[in-house]
Amino acid sequence: MATEKLVVIKEMDLSNNCPECFNQNLKLTFYQKHVYGKLFHRTTNKVTNQIVCNKCGSDIYPAKWTDDIERIFNYYQKMAVPEKSSLKFTTLFYVLIFLFLAIVGTLGYLLYEGILTI
Repeated sequence: MATEKLVVIKEMDLSNNCPECFNQNLKLTFYQKHVYGKLFHRTTNKVTNQIVCNKCGSDIYPAKWTDDIERIFNYYQKMAVPEKSSLKFTTLFYVLIFLFLAIVGTLGYLLYEGILTI
């Protein structure tokens, strides 16, 4: 089973007012989704975000954003550049491919020489 992990791309403190407690202590975080499996590591191009108030601990959803928060969000969204989408294979993948090719090559040689018959 592949596991998914959100990796932080960019994190910044905002000085905007929280819509819940009106404190000026918000944190904006951008995440990129990574998928880890036994045979591969995939970096996706899916980027998510989260705004949290450090004082009251509440998540600030887009429905409660003020115009100031939306302007700051759009500015920082342009600055949060994700990694390129990629697929990297693990060492286990290459070992299994090598073993498979070695077994097929050995069986082909044995059949060709007549040592092994079907």
